[in-house]
Amino acid sequence: MALEFEKPITDLETRIAELKTYGVTSAVDMTEEIALLEKRLERLRLETFSTLTRWQRVQLARAAGRPTALDYIANIFTDYQELHGDRAYGEDAAIVGGLARLEGRAVIVIGQQKGRDTKENIARNFGMAHPEGFRKAMRLMDMADKFGLPLITLVDTPGAYPGIAAEERGQAWLIAQSIQKMTRLRVPVICTVIGEGGSGGALAVAVGNRVLILENAVYSTISPESCAAIIWRDAKEAEKAAEAMKLTARDLEKFNIVDQVITEPKGGAHNDPEAAMQNLKTALLEHLAQLEGLDESALIRDRAARFRKLGVFEEISA
Repeated sequence: MALEFEKPITDLETRIAELKTYGVTSAVDMTEEIALLEKRLERLRLETFSTLTRWQRVQLARAAGRPTALDYIANIFTDYQELHGDRAYGEDAAIVGGLARLEGRAVIVIGQQKGRDTKENIARNFGMAHPEGFRKAMRLMDMADKFGLPLITLVDTPGAYPGIAAEERGQAWLIAQSIQKMTRLRVPVICTVIGEGGSGGALAVAVGNRVLILENAVYSTISPESCAAIIWRDAKEAEKAAEAMKLTARDLEKFNIVDQVITEPKGGAHNDPEAAMQNLKTALLEHLAQLEGLDESALIRDRAARFRKLGVFEEISA
């Protein structure tokens, strides 16, 4: 389903497809007209996606068909063996992970998994983890630490599940524990925001030596809708909130919150998933090569220094 600002593009693509079909069935040469429309389509794509607002980036981060964590795992890694359960309460389908290989190198991968359709979204709780999901993630972190395997996380969640049951089972405490554990891991840790990076639910699996983000992904302490509901008492002001929050990849790069913005194909990752996956794989291999030269204590110091320097402020004298 096309987003509102994508409709002129999809309409033109439909027109081109119709002309190509007509040219074949009627034996009429439509080459010249098709070429003109394709040039117009290229210009339209360039104009549209080079001037996106922050709210439009949020919509792209949530776009139907955008690759999920399991899509990236299936196409970037090999020999993936998913592990289930937290060994305390149960299984949480909102967080997936296990053993895998990245270009032959054994790694542990953890991902926040949204559904590809309504039925799967309900089963995955829309990527919002319960406490058992974070305990499962920490079990995998401990495994990475024990066996000296690099840890790679894929972040894509509106936030941790805020329901009463989750709070009763210690949601906030588990998020804090997960953040603490990641700061102390003795292995290389690379985290990538592939869609939505929302609140503590995202940060719980995003404390890495390197934090990457896809070009049309977003990362913030709260969703624009929730922010608008608090500030303006109206979730419909989400567009205004998104502009104020500066939550896009380029904003985050400017503030040194992320280490690299990974380019997406024209029109977003959902328009060419294979290219998006290849771009992410290239970035992961590059950063992993840089980190593998550091010893355990250097990795911990590097991670701590990265997060301690976050935040830019200006002191103005009276």
